[in-house]
Amino acid sequence: MAGSSHGHGHTPAAWTGVIIAFIGFCVAGAFMVMDQPLGFWGGMAIIVLGGVVGGVMRLMGLGLPKAEPLAMVPGAAKSKPAVTTREPVGAES
Repeated sequence: MAGSSHGHGHTPAAWTGVIIAFIGFCVAGAFMVMDQPLGFWGGMAIIVLGGVVGGVMRLMGLGLPKAEPLAMVPGAAKSKPAVTTREPVGAES
């Protein structure tokens, strides 16, 4: 599975969104420990801002391009694979 990511998340949009969300997580966590609800909700707003910024950057072309659908081979859907049966192997002595 390690080679199947095809660059998933390795874009400026993904890095920026995750870094902003991580900062928001740290802010929210610190204010939660300090028992300051307003600061906690401010951190939560920063987390949401990270998602918005990442989405806007993706729309600007800084994310992964959309994958093109694979073209079907004409007539491939109509043909069915041949079913092969195996004969039982008898014990020979």
